[in-house]
Amino acid sequence: MALSSTFSEVTGVVGRAEMLSSLFFLGALLCYARAANRRRYTDWRYVAACTACVGIAMLCKEQGITVTGVCVVYELFVAQKRRNSGGGSRWSWLEAWGKGSGWGCACGEAARRVATVCCATLALLAARLHVMGAQLPVFTRFDNPAGAAPPPARHLTFAYLPALNAWLLALPEALCCDWTMGTVALLRSWRDPRNLATLALATTLIAAAIHALRTRSSALSMGLALLVLPFLPASNLFFPVGFVVAERVLYMPSMGWCLLVAHGWRLLAKRRAKLAAAALIFLFLAFSAKTYVRNWDWKTEYSIFASGLKVNRNNAKLYNNVGHALEAEGKYAEALEFFNTAVSVQPDDVGAHINVGRTYNHLGRYQEAEDAYVKAKSLLPKAKPGESYQARIAPNHLNVFLNLANLISKNATRLEEADMLYRQAISMRADYTQAYINRGDILIKLNRTKEAQEVYERALLYDSGNPDIYYNLGVVLLEQGKASQALAYLDKALELEPEHEQALLNSAILLQELGAADLRHIARQRLLKLLDKDATNERVHFNLGMVCMDEGEAECAERWFRAAVHLKPDFRSALFNLALLLADTRRPLEAAPFLKQLVRHHPDHVKALVLLGDIYINSVKDLDAAESCYRRILELEPDNVQALHNLCVVAVERGKLAVAEECLTRASALAPHEHYIQRHLAVVKARRAAATSTVPPTPTATTEVKARWNYIPQQPPDPHEIDPS
Repeated sequence: MALSSTFSEVTGVVGRAEMLSSLFFLGALLCYARAANRRRYTDWRYVAACTACVGIAMLCKEQGITVTGVCVVYELFVAQKRRNSGGGSRWSWLEAWGKGSGWGCACGEAARRVATVCCATLALLAARLHVMGAQLPVFTRFDNPAGAAPPPARHLTFAYLPALNAWLLALPEALCCDWTMGTVALLRSWRDPRNLATLALATTLIAAAIHALRTRSSALSMGLALLVLPFLPASNLFFPVGFVVAERVLYMPSMGWCLLVAHGWRLLAKRRAKLAAAALIFLFLAFSAKTYVRNWDWKTEYSIFASGLKVNRNNAKLYNNVGHALEAEGKYAEALEFFNTAVSVQPDDVGAHINVGRTYNHLGRYQEAEDAYVKAKSLLPKAKPGESYQARIAPNHLNVFLNLANLISKNATRLEEADMLYRQAISMRADYTQAYINRGDILIKLNRTKEAQEVYERALLYDSGNPDIYYNLGVVLLEQGKASQALAYLDKALELEPEHEQALLNSAILLQELGAADLRHIARQRLLKLLDKDATNERVHFNLGMVCMDEGEAECAERWFRAAVHLKPDFRSALFNLALLLADTRRPLEAAPFLKQLVRHHPDHVKALVLLGDIYINSVKDLDAAESCYRRILELEPDNVQALHNLCVVAVERGKLAVAEECLTRASALAPHEHYIQRHLAVVKARRAAATSTVPPTPTATTEVKARWNYIPQQPPDPHEIDPS
């Protein structure tokens, strides 16, 4: 059993359930054997332990519950046979069942053991069905095509699959990690030659069962029980399962198979010892070599799925999985080839079309991505009156609505169309939380914040523990200007997920803007926590600088601003606030390089151009550079009074009083209520008048004309300017 390559699948995470279930399966059988060890006495402690192991085995994997049937076979064909080993007729051990004395007493004990274990098993099965809501899982025809096929293809294919599984046990030469979709072609008629394999297996099992009864062979009886009973839940005889073939479900039946092989080898060894020894050695060597080679297939996701394609070229799921493995490595062009092949193998596979669209999106080929999503959407089953749509569609296929909506929402003119797609997804699955979240984002972009709030609140009905929903509600309330309520939702998001990075950042910014000293302390703590998680986040450095500015710590603020600019050289807000800080601390020449860097990356930053022009006039004395800054502003904003005024100051500095007077007159007409423009205009007129007079004017503070870098009304630039990103 350990050497067979068929069971290499149980080493994967999915197959661990079979391994754990098998442990408790064997534990239940061993406990029952101990309970049935004595003739007239039952050790009920072992019966209780057996029942517990049955329950745990069932919880690990459904077929674990079949150990009860194996225990019954053990009781009938091993325990009772052992007690009647003194001779008699071939069926005497069965005839004695239920009689009043001697063996009848022992058989009465056996009946009580069997009844107890069977009743406990039925109770466990009822509990399992109750937990499942008395509903079977929903599988698509891609998972198990025969389950959706009409008769006789459905029944012929289901009858053939046990024969295929038996072949994999006997000769594991063609193994595949995934047997869904088109791996096994449907048997559509009685003339299909594969029906002979079905007939051969049925004949063999019936003959072996009859032989076991006639010879009273414990090994053969238990081997058949261990082979057949654990396989029944995966046989599609009672209910359809979500796969065609799965090598891992052969793990438990292999116990019976190995027991049958050992029994056959023992019989052969009695007659031909050398041949039996040679066969056993060959079997060990062949299985060992195959297992060694097979284990290399499981090295990576790519290798295991690629190995499946060597066995089966008609399974679209394998092509999709190879594509996923390449996609995870960032090899989108190669992944696209496999996804397109999956589409060609299974044109109606919704998931394959979604994969194609997603890969096109990664490659920046947005129109082709949209076409693929639209095709996937058209393949979804149409709603039927009186039927639950949710039960007829795989939940992951609804992602096509989200992916398509996310794609078209990049175009601001198609937000309404994206909103309609999200509403469609929600109508098909009311608890689709991600659709609510994404729709809320769209509504915010459409400035429909009230509707966005309602959408997020509805999402909370289905997922009240989702921190992202609370975070988004906080964002909505911020858009509505409800700072205190927004902070409460951001704090709730952090309560549910203390490491929620966006909630930490935005709540810290909000706490800082509320202005209280104790709140700034909390804001600093949250920002430092973010810094511990990611020291390369420039926005965290910037906002720490803003906290320092609010607390009047100029050196601290400068340090954080410089760090933010170092991490992101084109960081608009950090560059401006650093330059503003340096200018305010009388270090204009240090501020100039940062302003030049800002204007280089953001030529339309009017505030930076105003401040840079002021530094050129008052500190560098470069009137040409100052004039260039102001003319650039007027190109961007022809009615910018401050830039026009400062351009007039440049004319004054150059001694062109007539030009300056004309310029200031135009500025005064644009802003008649700005007293400083009127005052400067009066000064220029006075200077011109004095120039024609023989008496020079006495210089006073009122005769000075200086450039102004603050906006009208006369307030300093907002230090809390935020980055558009």
